[in-house]
Amino acid sequence: MQSRYSNLLVAAGLLLGGVSACQQVPTPSATRPTAPAASPWPTVTTQMRPWTRWWWMGSAVDARNLRLQLNQFKEAGLGGAEITPIYGAVGYEQQYLDFLSPSWLKMLHTTTHTADSLGLGIDMNLGTGWPYGGPQIQPEQAASKLVVQKYALAAGQSLKQKVVLQDPKHPGRAPLVALTAYGSKGERLDLRSKVTTDGTLNWQPTAGSWELYAAFGGNTRQMVKRAAPGGAGLVLDHLSPEALKTYLNRFDQAFASQPTGVRSFFNDSYEVYGADFTPRLLDEFERRRGYDVRPYLRELTSQSTTDQAARLRDDYRETMAELVQENFVTPWTTWIHGKKGLARNQSHGFPGNLLDLYATVDIPECETFGITRFPIPGMRYYSEEAAYKNPPPDLVMLKFASSAGHVLGKPLVSSETFTWLGEHFKVPLANCKPEVEQVFLAGVNHVFYHGTTYSPTEAKWPGWLFYASTEFVPANSWWPHLTGLNDYITRCQSVLQAGRPESDVLLYWPVYDVRHHAPPDKLEMLISIHTIDEWLQPTAFYQDAQQLIKRGYAVDFVSDKLLQQSQVSGGRLQVAPQGAVYQALVVPKVAFMPVETLENIVQRARQGATVILQELPTDVPGLHQLETRRQRLRAITAALNFRTVGAGVQQAEVGSGRVLLAPNVQQALEYRNITRETLTDSGLKFIRRAVPDGRYYYLVNHTATALDSWVALNTTANSMLLLDPQTGRSGVAASKREGNSTSVRLQLQPGEAMIVKTSTTPAAGPLWPYLTPTGTAQPVAGPWKVRFTEGGPALPKAQQLSHLVSWTQLPDTSAARFSGRAEYTTTFTLPTKAPADYLLKLGDVRESAHVWVNGHDAGVVWSFPHECHIGPYLKKGRNELKIEVANLMANHIIDLDKRKVAWRKYHEINFVTLAYEPFDAATWSWQPSGLLGPVTLTPCAPVKF
Repeated sequence: MQSRYSNLLVAAGLLLGGVSACQQVPTPSATRPTAPAASPWPTVTTQMRPWTRWWWMGSAVDARNLRLQLNQFKEAGLGGAEITPIYGAVGYEQQYLDFLSPSWLKMLHTTTHTADSLGLGIDMNLGTGWPYGGPQIQPEQAASKLVVQKYALAAGQSLKQKVVLQDPKHPGRAPLVALTAYGSKGERLDLRSKVTTDGTLNWQPTAGSWELYAAFGGNTRQMVKRAAPGGAGLVLDHLSPEALKTYLNRFDQAFASQPTGVRSFFNDSYEVYGADFTPRLLDEFERRRGYDVRPYLRELTSQSTTDQAARLRDDYRETMAELVQENFVTPWTTWIHGKKGLARNQSHGFPGNLLDLYATVDIPECETFGITRFPIPGMRYYSEEAAYKNPPPDLVMLKFASSAGHVLGKPLVSSETFTWLGEHFKVPLANCKPEVEQVFLAGVNHVFYHGTTYSPTEAKWPGWLFYASTEFVPANSWWPHLTGLNDYITRCQSVLQAGRPESDVLLYWPVYDVRHHAPPDKLEMLISIHTIDEWLQPTAFYQDAQQLIKRGYAVDFVSDKLLQQSQVSGGRLQVAPQGAVYQALVVPKVAFMPVETLENIVQRARQGATVILQELPTDVPGLHQLETRRQRLRAITAALNFRTVGAGVQQAEVGSGRVLLAPNVQQALEYRNITRETLTDSGLKFIRRAVPDGRYYYLVNHTATALDSWVALNTTANSMLLLDPQTGRSGVAASKREGNSTSVRLQLQPGEAMIVKTSTTPAAGPLWPYLTPTGTAQPVAGPWKVRFTEGGPALPKAQQLSHLVSWTQLPDTSAARFSGRAEYTTTFTLPTKAPADYLLKLGDVRESAHVWVNGHDAGVVWSFPHECHIGPYLKKGRNELKIEVANLMANHIIDLDKRKVAWRKYHEINFVTLAYEPFDAATWSWQPSGLLGPVTLTPCAPVKF
């Protein structure tokens, strides 16, 4: 055993970091994300900082306010913004700018030029609102649906009705795309040729009773949601190349040959509803699936759950998936590259294979919607859980985007983060931290806030706001404290964008099972974040992913198509030269697998890869040549001669590799000596990045228990650095080699994160200070002077408090309705200053704080635990403590609604609650606000090992 320290005694002069009950010591520059030249942190770039979605309401923007807000972004530590124009504010109609008009483009150029001068980046939604569509889309290129009408005829009867779509709301005449007659004796007749141009059917049955199914290419009539001026219109047909060409032609004309200054163009999640058709779909179905679906129109559109009906729908969904890939996502990406930009796409919701769609673009993007409730002590959630209509964010779902990025080695994976994190005006910064940490743990390294609304200075408080966002706006009470969150994210992303992703297991996603078992009431299968409780969470794939991650395996997902691109070298799988390398391919329990995929899997085993099947696939998807393909599948599985090699594990040797069969895939991984990270046994969560001289481990403690122990990492290292993303401090860690692993000493409070940098070479620099309390916590009792500094509706009078209470309990009634910031000051005396450090605990903070000690900036305290080390700033004798506290926006909003002040004045949806009901805070209770304490000071000393 090798040990970095045998007995660690850290002098106060080396006090440069540390976490746990005695956390790192912040310095006056602790909240600045840019690291000094000698820092062990990666050099910060613009895209390492958090970005924000920037709602342009009515595109009523002007150069002065654009420059002002971009400077506010810069000062707060943001890296850039994504412009998304939407509906406007009432009363400002004269200032609206039509999307892509010369005036609008002038404001775009003002934005990009100003951003460039400030070192900020600009992305742009390639549309307004969502989904794509607009005035250039005519009905024949709009989102389409297959509409079926039924008729009945008996022998000798003629059809009296015209075979035309009976929908008075439908724009124009819908084309007849199929007309199939079904006889009582099993006959199937294609009658399209018997229909005249006016819809008359020239056919009579000679015997029996008949059902006629007529299918028309209808229009969904869906309009762009939340469209901005100049962007309203029909949603385009995402399956049609002609529709996309028409859509993009408007941008070709607007941009001409001028550079846009835009880094990447964005497409939001696919929220196109009922669009299960495109004019060429049935012909494409026949070409791609090998048979004509028109004779099966009755079964295809029925609610039947028979095997045949499910296979027909599966083939139909597969055709849609290929068309949306080939006719939208791929050419859209190519077009963006022609504009010298990057393609950033949210593939969730699309009727395709999410992994393949994400793999096509430059920056795959996932989305968090709602909130996860973490068991961190003291964490408060102010929104009623019943108000959330959708499942909370799910790490497995988030990993679809990052998996595509990891297997192909894409530098960036982004996330639309904090959508509907909580009820309006009731989201503290502390709620953001564990949620964004879950995003990082899923593999995201490029966060976008949802979001920030452009608001002119003349708009009264609270300014312009978007109905579904967490208010990352300068009007928010905690905006000056946002640097704490922004700096934290920047430090994390500087590491998570370094090197390449490092994972252990490639987990096959059985998309054909998902499609086959989808509800029969819809032909399209939208892989949505809002329905994960239906298509994802009940599956064996999901259970395997969760179990492997919980047990300490780093997992990415792979599709049939991506698996075809994989190569094997040295027994390891890799999809792309710059992508992650995997020790094993795991195939969960799957019912339907294409023969070609199984052949490919066995071929990878022959080449030396370790393949683990939870069960042998039992069937093939689709209907064409079903028995032939089933025979091929059975032949492949029969050729695998399994023998028992361990508890619950069977093995078949193929070529230079092996296929393992194990209901518990972890047993098979252990049999192959594919080791896990045992750190998860302590409750820690992790993600890794590989760099030339070692690894980065990003670790998070989301448990209710503090950690102070040795933690083994699945690596051999000669040294380790600890980097605290909360404060930016760093130091050489206590570490020791034990066989093929290296243990590091960690101290982490609930809610805290730590980055461990392992290295093959010895580390230089100061040692990391491990601290422990050496005495009882002493109260900082006051009295406290309280001075309200900024906010509204009016500044309450200054107060002197003998004990800490909520602003809502102060005798000045204006304090209850106040939202903003106040400074608390007090003094205390230290008879001596012997301990190495002192831990300042703020107790109950509503909701964030900024601390100064004797005039020194001790940092922003914005997350749990609400504490910081202040030892370097203390002195013997009299000390002055100043704490700026920001509350939520809620109390000011309550006051406005109680007084019936009109502030919600927007077109379209206006402003709604978390439950999508009209917003009114008049019935809310006043939110506790301010520093509630108790505030204590605890002496700390170095830990002896």
